[in-house]
Amino acid sequence: MKRIPLLALALGFCVAAQAADPITLGLNYPRTGSYKEEGLAQMRGALMAIDEINARGGVLGRPLQLVSRNTASRPAKAVANVDKMADDGVAMLFGGVSSAVAIAASKRAKERGLLYFGTLTYSNDTTGKDGHRYMFRECNNAWMSARVLGQYLNEHLPGKRYFYITSDYTWGHTSESSLRQATGTQDPTKHPGVRTPFPGARLSQYRAALEQARDSGADVLALVLFGEDMVRAMRIANDLGLTKQMQIAVPNLTQSMVELAGPDIMRGVLGTEPWTWRVPEIEGSAAGQAFVKNFDERYQTHPSSSAASAYSIVYQWADAATRAKSIASEQVIAALEGHRYSLLKDEQQWRAFDHQNVQTVYAVRVKPREEVLKDRFKQDYFEIVHRLSGEQAAPTLAEWQDERRAGNQPLKLQ
Repeated sequence: MKRIPLLALALGFCVAAQAADPITLGLNYPRTGSYKEEGLAQMRGALMAIDEINARGGVLGRPLQLVSRNTASRPAKAVANVDKMADDGVAMLFGGVSSAVAIAASKRAKERGLLYFGTLTYSNDTTGKDGHRYMFRECNNAWMSARVLGQYLNEHLPGKRYFYITSDYTWGHTSESSLRQATGTQDPTKHPGVRTPFPGARLSQYRAALEQARDSGADVLALVLFGEDMVRAMRIANDLGLTKQMQIAVPNLTQSMVELAGPDIMRGVLGTEPWTWRVPEIEGSAAGQAFVKNFDERYQTHPSSSAASAYSIVYQWADAATRAKSIASEQVIAALEGHRYSLLKDEQQWRAFDHQNVQTVYAVRVKPREEVLKDRFKQDYFEIVHRLSGEQAAPTLAEWQDERRAGNQPLKLQ
């Protein structure tokens, strides 16, 4: 019997996949607004994953393609985007940087019978009181961030006074409350705080809040802001001398946030990340190291946690659909629930009872500028100072049920 070369077989499979009707995935992401840098990273990670999967023959013999719409980090716009992409026939939806966007968009996706994967949506509410069967969160939640950061702060800065500046929406609220609980700083008379509008806070509002922090006598400034909002506030904090006067902690940091503010201003700031481009080497993940290498070559920049999240979601949906032998939402949900996998770091799990991705989380500190500049892209921003496994960091079933009861929600996802 005549043998067919493996290369010819592979090419044949690729041609067959390209000839089949494509499967469309919908990315609902901020192309404009305060969180647009995180949105760009998500687009890059998603496109890279789709190209790789298509090169291997697609999903169920069909190629993947991506459609996207700009949320501008506004929930109403994100909901309208879901309807438009659902009408266009997408098989699933993912994205979001604002938790308010992810929560609102996922609820509409459920009404349309579509899975929604949250990328950067750290509010506890996403898989807590607002969780449902059609929402899966890839990143950690606010409580997981607070636990790893709180443990580090409690050990290295015990008994200190805190001042909180918080973005006034669901992510800010749950992040502040979680960090207060983790650090024992719930008393607002000893540990005061200010909330700033979201979206659209003015520089004058950040300056007024930071002047209150300066005059409060606090030792730790918890800056519960994200994206360009955090960048604006950090520039003012530096002008006011707060970067030298107080230890600044930002519950959720990303590569682009440090890059925009600059390592001089961000030096020594504490925060958390679910992933950095250094993590695959630390955790011994060959697939993660290959992702970093290929992303570096393709985009001439290191991948951020935002890019890694979108990349992972596309791969995890594709894997679940392959195992389910279907792209129908219910079959994919069944394939995802309880599934354990390793992709870009150590083992992770899609927890069945709340659809939270249980994974290791890291407390990080921004390196000095001279260390950052040694890297080829001048992006070696983070020193990992503490880590917690997913099982140690994530809320328990009992804690999740308490949260659901407090929100008058059923104790099983609907």
